[in-house]
Amino acid sequence: MKRWIMGAGAAMALAAPGLAHAESACADLKSAKLVHAEVTSATSEKSGTVELCKLSVTSRPTADSDIRIEVWIPVGAAWNGKFVQLGNGGFAGSIASGRLKMMAASGYAVAGTDNGHQAMGTSASWALGHPEKIVDFGWRSLKETTEVSKALIRAQKGDGPRNSYFFGCSDGGREALMEAQRFPADFDGIVAGAPANYMSRLFGIGTANQQALAKPGGYLGTPQLELLQTSALAQCGGEAFIRDPGACRFDPAKLQCKTGQTEGCLTPAQVNSARTIYEGRRDPRTGKIRFPGFSPGAEAMGGSWQAWTTGPSADRIFMAASHQFSSNALKYFAYGDPSFDFLKMDLGAQFDRAQAKMSPLIDSASPNLSAFRARGGKLIQFHGWNDPAIPAKSSILYYEDVGRTMGDTSGFYRMYLVPGMLHCAGGAGPNTVDWLAHLDKWVTAKEAPGPLTATSVANGSQLLCPYPGVAKADGKGGYSCPAKTKG
Repeated sequence: MKRWIMGAGAAMALAAPGLAHAESACADLKSAKLVHAEVTSATSEKSGTVELCKLSVTSRPTADSDIRIEVWIPVGAAWNGKFVQLGNGGFAGSIASGRLKMMAASGYAVAGTDNGHQAMGTSASWALGHPEKIVDFGWRSLKETTEVSKALIRAQKGDGPRNSYFFGCSDGGREALMEAQRFPADFDGIVAGAPANYMSRLFGIGTANQQALAKPGGYLGTPQLELLQTSALAQCGGEAFIRDPGACRFDPAKLQCKTGQTEGCLTPAQVNSARTIYEGRRDPRTGKIRFPGFSPGAEAMGGSWQAWTTGPSADRIFMAASHQFSSNALKYFAYGDPSFDFLKMDLGAQFDRAQAKMSPLIDSASPNLSAFRARGGKLIQFHGWNDPAIPAKSSILYYEDVGRTMGDTSGFYRMYLVPGMLHCAGGAGPNTVDWLAHLDKWVTAKEAPGPLTATSVANGSQLLCPYPGVAKADGKGGYSCPAKTKG
């Protein structure tokens, strides 16, 4: 049985008007006709007692495109009538099939994409000589996935989803905000976690940090990271994590070695490295901070600065994720030159030119969400205060920019900063929240999220206030949010 899909997002002739549509068999969707895309496989799988239809699709909107997409649809009454598109991470290159299957088993039709290439890891060499693949990575693969997924759901079910959501963290958070900005009619609700929406600027702070650490005596090893973390925690609360990082004014200069001191302190070059990481990229022409840096309190924690910024040792600093991401982006997105050395880059005019080339393709920085708000869309953003990959302050930067542009955003936009949380998950602070459930309730029941509780198996729970509220001790052994919080 063939199902003809006349165009991405277009209606499909499935049955005469008014007649009930019998659900199509999964295998029949192999012959569905899609504009510049094809279903390469259609297989039935089971997750417990739930039967699922797994569809693999390849989309080629340009001659140089090769976008892989997976769509999973619960069969029969197992479908809750809703669709979720999941974002990717890093430079993408693969599809998290296991995560898609798990979500489909919970009742959602769900989809994901590799963003248009199949090179996993931190390499961006796939972009060399392939400008259309950069566009696919930046935004086009997202739209292709949305249109293909909704068309295949209609083909299988005879009708589209009642509600559509996008959920992503990190690069997936960048994608989430890209959806709200470029395609405001596609999703009823969006969750943007730790968004890399200023992606081109992140390569600037990555470069600044690596240049500082590469200076003679500037490397921060494990003893220095432990000293920074212990000192920051002691100064800003004395707990396992800093509950109000926005109020913490930690200056690593207080740890600089005194005359004759060689242990338990930082050299001037190490102080400069720590300051650079905390402050962000400084414009050498004006001395002004051009993009914010990282918050103190988790410098030595596993999965934190060593994983993202310093690497395991001075001779293996190239293993740090931000070293690899920044170097690769500047080589292949900005300059098309595999020999480009970002450690010698001028962080003023030279970086500005590189950013200007990358930003229109990969950033989702527009603060104008008017169209998304007008169609009734809801947006929840969250970010860990101790995120070592993307500064929490970058989320504040975006949230406040939207507020300046649009005025009161409380009717459609909430943001939560999670104390003690690392990148998307983990850390000393409880950070597990069912963000999708809160979004769904906001969309379907019109219940806007207020103070939320984050939990952790090992670390108990903590109260999260909508930004800019901060949970304060209530004098009764617990915490409370301010009576009135913006947004």
